[in-house]
Amino acid sequence: MYPEDRVLVAYVPDPADFALIREQGWYRIPQKAAPKGLYAEYFAFYFGRRFGAEKWAVHYYAERLGHELTTRRLLFPAEADHPRADAFYYKVQLGPLHRLPEPIVSLRWRRITFVHTTWDRFQDAREINDLFIEGGEYVDRLYATLKERGLRPERNYEVKDAGGSYHVPLAIPCRDGRVEVTADELPQSNAEIANLADDITRAVVARGGESQGKP
Repeated sequence: MYPEDRVLVAYVPDPADFALIREQGWYRIPQKAAPKGLYAEYFAFYFGRRFGAEKWAVHYYAERLGHELTTRRLLFPAEADHPRADAFYYKVQLGPLHRLPEPIVSLRWRRITFVHTTWDRFQDAREINDLFIEGGEYVDRLYATLKERGLRPERNYEVKDAGGSYHVPLAIPCRDGRVEVTADELPQSNAEIANLADDITRAVVARGGESQGKP
């Protein structure tokens, strides 16, 4: 394991899907939804709401041994009549599962599909937002500064409106709406980071403070 090794955190919606990972050693990804991180050295698994006390967290990871392109019909021969039986999937072969000493949790029960990260971040992460590598060093610094001030920013946050959806580098859900930081607003110096963190803190207070529940 090297600090720069790639880790792909993948969503697992149902315990039956995780049973395939645990018992048969593979994970499936629809070809049309395959992420750029398919060649990551390690895969980790983020559990959805059906996992009871373990939901909305990463508990396990495994080494990626390889992958192949196949059809759902070949993955599940007993479900040959499934509507997507002829759809193509990547079958990712995995090594033994390893359980994390402490799970990487989503503080606001965030729904994600894939998160690209590195081994060093994965080792140090305590919550899902610690994993993100998108955005560059100034997003990292602003994120860390806001956390030092007691806030809980969300990284790579999806915003949905009447015109569709888009992502912003950082957002803080509030009791009255949210405070967003767009790519154009990102600071380019340490002084700008401090000033923007001041502005964000004031904006969060003006919107009734942080929301503690699901964004």
